[in-house]
Amino acid sequence: MIAHLPILQVVIPLMAAPICLILNRSKLAWLFALIVSGVSCLVSILLLQQVMTTGVISYELGGWQAPWGIEYRIDELNALMLLIISAISTIVLFAAPKSIDKEIVKGKHTYFYVLYLLSLTGMLGIVATGDAFNVFVFLEITSLSAYALIAMGKKKQAVWASFQYLVMGTIGATFILIGIGLMYQMTGTLNMQDLSQRLPEVAQTRTVFTAFAFVIVGVCLKLAMFPLHLWLPNAYAYAPSIVTSFFSATSTKVAIYLLIRFTFSVFGLSFSFTTVPLQTLFMTLGLVGIFVASISAIYQHNIKHLFAYSSIAQIGYMIVGFSISSVAGLTATLLHLFNHALMKSAIFLALAAVAYRVGNVRLDSLRGLGRQMPLTMAAIVIGGLSLIGVPLTVGFVSKWYLLSALIEQGWWPVAVLILLGSMLAVIYVWKVVEVAYFKEPVGTPVKEAPIGFLIPIWILVLANVYFGIDTRFSVQVAQAAAESLFGGAL
Repeated sequence: MIAHLPILQVVIPLMAAPICLILNRSKLAWLFALIVSGVSCLVSILLLQQVMTTGVISYELGGWQAPWGIEYRIDELNALMLLIISAISTIVLFAAPKSIDKEIVKGKHTYFYVLYLLSLTGMLGIVATGDAFNVFVFLEITSLSAYALIAMGKKKQAVWASFQYLVMGTIGATFILIGIGLMYQMTGTLNMQDLSQRLPEVAQTRTVFTAFAFVIVGVCLKLAMFPLHLWLPNAYAYAPSIVTSFFSATSTKVAIYLLIRFTFSVFGLSFSFTTVPLQTLFMTLGLVGIFVASISAIYQHNIKHLFAYSSIAQIGYMIVGFSISSVAGLTATLLHLFNHALMKSAIFLALAAVAYRVGNVRLDSLRGLGRQMPLTMAAIVIGGLSLIGVPLTVGFVSKWYLLSALIEQGWWPVAVLILLGSMLAVIYVWKVVEVAYFKEPVGTPVKEAPIGFLIPIWILVLANVYFGIDTRFSVQVAQAAAESLFGGAL
């Protein structure tokens, strides 16, 4: 059974989705989905342990040897991503029954869990596969289920947000497919390991340059990098809160994984950062994205919109670390990828609890909630402090490693800009704190969130603090992944 863990990681939630539909009872479907997600999390932990102990795992489907057959290839980067996706999925699902009771029409609850498992399958598949065309297939599974999940929101804006995402996501997926097709045309292979060996022979052809451009633009659309981010704020704001909690921690992170995988493992470091001026372009867009998104967040009145723009800014930090093109810079990006998943899932899950009690998440509706929902609002405050980068939170660890990587390169002006960007986060987090703690409550008194919300929220909040103090696990895995990618870069 241990030898088949890479394929079980994908097959278990994929087979569970139609079974979930057959159950046709909301509570049973939820319990089944939770168990399946938990099993996926256990598998990802075992895979990470195995990779860190014995090295890269190569699993050949059907016994067909790569590159002729499809290969699932798990290294430190894949293993870390699998753990993030499956762990966040499991924790978020604990709060799903209460949340969707308020935000999704009762007859659609079973469909929600089916689509949730399909989305989980797609993300796990994108990360696990070593085949470029399989990346596209799993990307479509994830995207199609995401469009439907976002559209399940009760507000009419949810359908419009889903349509926006569908248009932008389809363009992104098409670009990625065109790029993969051009690579196949030039090399005759779809296996990513094989591509990395064959592409250097034809690297100076216009076809490979075109393939690279299509793949990078398509992936950047998926990860909502500035200025290709327009679909994200509405998708996060109008999707059901559980969907936002899950996607904010996983979907853009999977796209960043693809960016790293294609640039470092497939096209190679020298092509991506020397032959093509990716470093300057991404450094500029990352910094501009931090400031534009942070300033936009300050002026939002819908708290989901506020933290959605914050996510775009945080993606900017990851892009800056990525563009440093050093082991330290990539380590900072992978650390922030892990840490940001903890921050945003905690914040959006706490906002789901607010929506459950108050009915909306507009800024005015938070008046006095610091006294009426102390545990929920404390979770949002701690998540906000982590976004700012306050010591003893995971955000501080990310910023510290990013600043260290920049200073190591002698890029002091960029380090100063990163600090200024973090100061902007103080402003929009303070807006929430001011209304919740320093304004008098209005209307009917509000109760604290149910225990079904508080347990997963505080698991995530405590993780924000724990991994901000004890960084051994996150730093060790991130460094190992970064060193592996640079060691295998061409």
